[in-house]
Amino acid sequence: MISTFTIAGWGHYFPRRTVSSIALDAAHGTEAGWTEQKFGIASRHIAGDDETSSMMGAAAAQAALAMAGWDHGAFDAIIGGCGVMEQPIPSTAALVQDKLGLGASGIPAFDVNQTCLSFMAALDIAAMGIACGRWKRVLIFSSDIASAGLDPAIAKNRSIFGDGAAALAIEASDSRTGLLASRFVTFGQHHALARLRSGGTKLRVTEGYDALVAGSYFEMDAFGIFKAAAKALPGVIDGALADAGLQRDDLDCVVCHQASAPGVEHVRRLFAPSEDRVVNVFARTGNQIAASIPTVLAHALDSGTAKPGDRLLLLGTAAGISAGAMVVQL
Repeated sequence: MISTFTIAGWGHYFPRRTVSSIALDAAHGTEAGWTEQKFGIASRHIAGDDETSSMMGAAAAQAALAMAGWDHGAFDAIIGGCGVMEQPIPSTAALVQDKLGLGASGIPAFDVNQTCLSFMAALDIAAMGIACGRWKRVLIFSSDIASAGLDPAIAKNRSIFGDGAAALAIEASDSRTGLLASRFVTFGQHHALARLRSGGTKLRVTEGYDALVAGSYFEMDAFGIFKAAAKALPGVIDGALADAGLQRDDLDCVVCHQASAPGVEHVRRLFAPSEDRVVNVFARTGNQIAASIPTVLAHALDSGTAKPGDRLLLLGTAAGISAGAMVVQL
C-alpha cells in the first residue's frame, strides 16, 4: 500500500555515559585494542538509573515534535516501537505520553513489538493509518536499554550492544513522498536463536529467584542469527523494490539495523559497488535493538546523507527470525 506522508521532524537521545572500547578492554581483562579489533566497537552509550526507556523515548519525541512545530498534542497517535518494553504493563507508549505532558489528552498510545524491527513495524502501521484516512499526524518512537539484559560474562554481548532512543513525526501529504512499498517475513522455526525469557509469562516467581535471574539475560546464537538473517534479506529487499518499481541502483541511501560489524558489512556487500550508500554508525552506537534503525535514520537526515527527493531503503532483521524492508521517498 502506497502511503503519502512527509517526515515533519525527527530526534534522538544518547545516554549521558559513554563507554569506550578501552574501558571495555579493561572490563574484559584483555589488552588495549582487543574489543575494537574483535567487534568493531569504538564506543557506545549506557543508560543511567534515571534514564529509563520512557524518559529517553520522551526526550527523542520532544526533539521530533519541536522540529515538526506541532502544537502541544496536535497529533493523532503515539506508537512505541521498542524492542524491549520498560515494563510488561502498561505500554511504554503510555508512559511516554504521560512524560510528554499529554497524560490527560486521550491521544491513542500503544506499542508494537517485532524486536529489532519494532520501529519499522510501527512506521508501517502509521503509514497504513494515514493511507486509510484514520490519522493525519503520528508520532513514532523507539527506546531501548540493551545493557539491562547483558550477561557480563559474555564479552561479545557486553561489547556490541548500546542504549538510546529515536523518534519520528510524520504527517499526511498530497506530495509523492512517503512509503512506496514494504515487505516483512518471519521464520519462527529459528525463534530460539535470540531470546529473553524473563519479563513475561514464561518464567514465573514460583520457579525461583535463580531461574528469573538466568532468564533475564539476553541469549543469542550469533552465528545462527547471522546465517538465518543473511538468507532472509535478499528476498525482502527484492520484494520491496519490485513492489516500488525500483532497482537497487535507484536507491540513494540504505538505513540498516546496526546488528553487528559483520552484519553491516554484509549489507554493504549486498549494495556493492555503491556500498557507501549504506549508513554505518555501528562503531560509536553499537546495536541499539529497535532504536538502531531510527537512530541511523536521524543521523542520515541530520548529516544530509539522506535528503529531500532521495529514495531510501529501511532494512533490518530481528529475533524470530524476521526480516523487513521499506522503500521511502523523502
